[in-house]
Amino acid sequence: MKHYDDNFTHDNLPPASLQAECFTGHSDFEFPDNLNCVEQLLDRHIAEGNGDKVAIRTFDITWTYNDLYEKANQIAHVLKDDLGFVSGNRVLIRSANNPMYVACWFGILKAGGVVVATMPLLREKELSVMTESAKISHAFSDYRLEDDILAVKSPFLKHVISFNGTGQGTSKLEVLMGNKPKTFNNYTTKSDSVAIIGFTSGTTGKPKMTAHYHKDILLICEAFPKYSLQPTTEDVFIGSPPLGFTFGLGGLVLFPFYFGASTFLLEKPSPDSLLQAIQDYKVTICFTAPTAWRVITTKVVDYDISSLRKCVSAGETLPIKVWDDWHDATGLKIIDGIGATEILHIFISSNEETMRKGATGLPIRGYEAKIVDAKGNEAPTGEAGRLAVRGVTGCKYLANEERQQKYVENGWNITGDIFRKDEDGYYWFVARGDDMIISSGYNISAIEVENVLLMHDAITECAVVGIPDEERGMLVCAYIVLKEKDKANDVFTKEIQDWFKASAAPYKYPRKICYMEALPKTETGKIQRFKLKKIIQA
Repeated sequence: MKHYDDNFTHDNLPPASLQAECFTGHSDFEFPDNLNCVEQLLDRHIAEGNGDKVAIRTFDITWTYNDLYEKANQIAHVLKDDLGFVSGNRVLIRSANNPMYVACWFGILKAGGVVVATMPLLREKELSVMTESAKISHAFSDYRLEDDILAVKSPFLKHVISFNGTGQGTSKLEVLMGNKPKTFNNYTTKSDSVAIIGFTSGTTGKPKMTAHYHKDILLICEAFPKYSLQPTTEDVFIGSPPLGFTFGLGGLVLFPFYFGASTFLLEKPSPDSLLQAIQDYKVTICFTAPTAWRVITTKVVDYDISSLRKCVSAGETLPIKVWDDWHDATGLKIIDGIGATEILHIFISSNEETMRKGATGLPIRGYEAKIVDAKGNEAPTGEAGRLAVRGVTGCKYLANEERQQKYVENGWNITGDIFRKDEDGYYWFVARGDDMIISSGYNISAIEVENVLLMHDAITECAVVGIPDEERGMLVCAYIVLKEKDKANDVFTKEIQDWFKASAAPYKYPRKICYMEALPKTETGKIQRFKLKKIIQA
């Protein structure tokens, strides 16, 4: 079936035989065949008479649902009327988190386009790879970030249109929008028409493009939020992840708008700006990464965050110490979760009733999971193995059948994470598949070593990797950021090692410790362990 005039995305989907099994099993997950997700996320609020309700705030801007609706409609007109756009064209967005980013996102889908959302830190090289891989024809860019996308040389990229993400003044897009109608007849997409392409982290070399349907966008709104957040129209969402990261897209756009709530967007989400916004705008739900929760905990005493009711962490596993420190400081429990760009959002997590400290949680509504060994057989309870997941969404790599065959086995998504399941069905993170350290025959989880080290009063942050060693195969190496930097010396290293051996199994102790001013992180807050491995090898 032809979904679009430009059918690139559908022509490059993996065959059905290589896709994960998806199921619904509940009426909440059933959507009509003709479906444009914008109608449920945005347009219906206007139709239901809620256009004057606040949709997006920043420290400087307030947009109602009607403001967002009209701007998205005008952007759709610009694409169709002025830019030679046809349905199915891939349209890139380059911007920090701001209201115009969201308007572009909706406008593209209204016109029948496929959104390729990106993160501000990407540069010409990565943007070029994405443009060539997805055959991107149009790009909307905040004028402050347009140099890198303008530098991309590609026969596919026909139009780069700048906008003013500050809300002050105009750029080309605002000028083109100026005389456009504020209504638009949305393109009639199917529920299984591709809506977005998400690039997984690491877009150099052969990229991994994940495709998600219009129904997928709505399915995740029925899954994690209903299980863990119980949102209402009065909730105010906030967070640090970029909208180019599906964790951020869900938490800061899809979930609030699906439930008629509002979102507070930060272009530069520092711990202080997050706390200031929570205090001043009575934010109720916050999404951020473990590293940010750690820092926020040290500052929360200076702010009134009494409005906050739900705290969500993802991107990396949540250390027990971070959970404990935040709970001690605020009385609030952080909801941990694991998701994947391939599956779109979180699929294992917890809520107030099911939370078990230290565990990632249980499969949320709409998903099921199991632990499998190297041959795909289900592992016994308590034994570590590969995490396999299936449910209402699943992996669909574009133009990469080899990778698709590795990610999907026998209808299950194999995430690349090592977990164990306890006798009560709770899932406990052990390591990324490539972060297990095998030293002198012992299997050592890097995350477990990190959790112990973070209990030491002198350590602010740490990351553990395995490094090659002739005698032991691999050594446990810890990169540590100290609260007092002048303590970094050999005597203190020995003190930490002895303390570790008294606190946990001695064979797990870090035989090598390197002190750092800061750990390398991605824009989404993940520690870049591959960079640490390169440091020691150099």
